[in-house]
Amino acid sequence: MTCSKGGRVGIEPGPLRFSLHDFARALAGTRSLESKMHLFSFLLCISLGALVKGETGSDWCYTGCDTTPEKWVHLPESSCGSDRQSPIDIVTNLVETNHSLGNFAFTNFDNYYINKSIINTGHTVKINLMEGEVEVTGGGLSGTYSTIQFHFHWSSTEHDQGSEHMIDGHRYAMEMHIVSLKKGLTAEQAVQDSEGIAVLGFFINATEDNENMSGPWSNLTSYLTNTTGAAVDISHHFSIKDLIGNVNLTKFYRYMGSLTTPNCSEAVMWTVFQEPINVSKNLIKKFPMETKLTNNYRPTQHLNERRVFASPATTIPLSPQWCYDEHCDYQPSNWHVLPYSHCDGERQSPINIETNTVIDKDLGDFSFTGFENKKAIAKITNTGHTVKCILKDDVVEVSEGDLEYVYSTLQFHFHWGSQDSSGSEHTVDSHRYPMEMHIVNKRKGLTLDEAVKIPNGLAVLGFFIEATDTTKSSTDSEQQTNPAPSMDAWNKLTHYLENITSVGAEVEFTEEISIDDLLGNVNRKEYYRYNGSLTTPSCNEAVVWTVFKESIKVDNKLIMMFPTVTEHTNVFRPAQHLSGRKIIRSASSAPAPIILFLLLACICAFLL
Repeated sequence: MTCSKGGRVGIEPGPLRFSLHDFARALAGTRSLESKMHLFSFLLCISLGALVKGETGSDWCYTGCDTTPEKWVHLPESSCGSDRQSPIDIVTNLVETNHSLGNFAFTNFDNYYINKSIINTGHTVKINLMEGEVEVTGGGLSGTYSTIQFHFHWSSTEHDQGSEHMIDGHRYAMEMHIVSLKKGLTAEQAVQDSEGIAVLGFFINATEDNENMSGPWSNLTSYLTNTTGAAVDISHHFSIKDLIGNVNLTKFYRYMGSLTTPNCSEAVMWTVFQEPINVSKNLIKKFPMETKLTNNYRPTQHLNERRVFASPATTIPLSPQWCYDEHCDYQPSNWHVLPYSHCDGERQSPINIETNTVIDKDLGDFSFTGFENKKAIAKITNTGHTVKCILKDDVVEVSEGDLEYVYSTLQFHFHWGSQDSSGSEHTVDSHRYPMEMHIVNKRKGLTLDEAVKIPNGLAVLGFFIEATDTTKSSTDSEQQTNPAPSMDAWNKLTHYLENITSVGAEVEFTEEISIDDLLGNVNRKEYYRYNGSLTTPSCNEAVVWTVFKESIKVDNKLIMMFPTVTEHTNVFRPAQHLSGRKIIRSASSAPAPIILFLLLACICAFLL
């Protein structure tokens, strides 16, 4: 089997190329039935073998064949269409610092004799290392990794943008990948392990000077050839450290990804170093010129909610600042242009609940576990956009109420207006309440990253909050049957606001109050239900929304502490288009006139 131009696999012409006519002639030329059967089996095996090799061999390319990167997903046993693919565009203002990403330890990276051979694979140039001599540990890796080879990706002689990974949309001239397997695993075992492979990625920057024309990079490029498939022993002595040069190895990005060639196994812990290696552009041009391989890099893949981390030494810019008012570039009308935003979807929240269009249905009662626990709140924090109370793990749960799953309660937070305006997110018949409390729950058994990717991964309970001295939405009888919650609980909660006035401030919550204490006796049987989204970027459409009809009654002075003490005002997103969605109302919350009408109808029917 040979690789024709562009990397396509073909069958070598000659004795092993059979047509159906040749096949029939060969059978006819045999005399005995036994001979015919042996020949039939032999020829069939050859035919099937050629077919399998043609389908599962190196029948892929970067350019110039039928199976370019966008079609790798259709290759046999391919993972190239999965959710954890590489390379990616690293958007630096979305990167998170991870203090557990310490310094690496490199064994034999400075050894001049570990480069065994070099080979033009038909897709790249690969340097094979002496077996069992080179290792990588530290750097947040999950063990010791044995380094087996390194290879390169580049563009063409006319262009100098051939790296696989990108930084804020910028592509470097080349990229070097140092590939290591988790120690003790075979290659076959490593690709089945989500952390079986560790790849160190180094950007290579093209420079105008020729100071390294006689150094290790010159030695390496002297072995480049357009002959594919044959390994050539390396006699020059240069180390991996020589190639890396003075790159700062404490500055790097980390994410979980895949191999960047078929079958794109999702088994790689990626390390991409921030600083590039500087190499003369004249040496870089030798890669496409001598090998006749061009543009051998895979396009960047979707991040798909994965998180990219940076080592503590890495300098990263501030995240793009979104806001509710006009003091930043990313106010609600511009949230859709934020990286990885879903804020322009058709299932967005909050909404205006028009009560004359809702559909009545028996949704059943909720089951609340741990809502009475007075020690469930772990911390309270000022996020810069709201005040959030973080709960202890696996203490509070919500289920039933027509929810399909059990949900673990993660946190609750608030939305409010100002001294002069109301600030609930949801509105009812265009009426906005002073505040709204959101209790956020994640589907049990899922990680948060998994939950935000599916339509019912999250369940949020929304409670309106209004002042005890108002009758905007409650009749006198309702106020008698729905007394205000204990103001002692709300006093204790708002007491913490003075301790978290700065953005990012977080303190431990030591007061003993429960969610039940904050909700009081608000009717939890009467509520609205619809499918929606998070109401802050990135607005993932993953929320089953429950908005309770009755409001929590809180002293107005305590409500006003939220905008006054935090100095955040009007922290609510405007109502979004319903876009054909249906709003369900729990059957018991049907308007009183309808209930009275049904009751009278029943009485009349009985009398007749």
